[in-house]
Amino acid sequence: MVDARGFACPIPVLMTQKELAKGPASLEVMVDNHAARENVTRLAESAGYAVAVKEDNGEYTLTLTK
Repeated sequence: MVDARGFACPIPVLMTQKELAKGPASLEVMVDNHAARENVTRLAESAGYAVAVKEDNGEYTLTLTK
């Protein structure tokens, strides 16, 4: 789980990239802004992960799965 709430880009992307380098089959990433949601989604898709997004009161939980 990556909790990147409260961070502006590129920090959420860098945090996610560090975890993806470990090669997990799935990973949850929490962000609280639209730009981070979009950028983490692009990173995950470019790394071969499918992304499901759940929004709750302006906070997003991205579930990345291979």
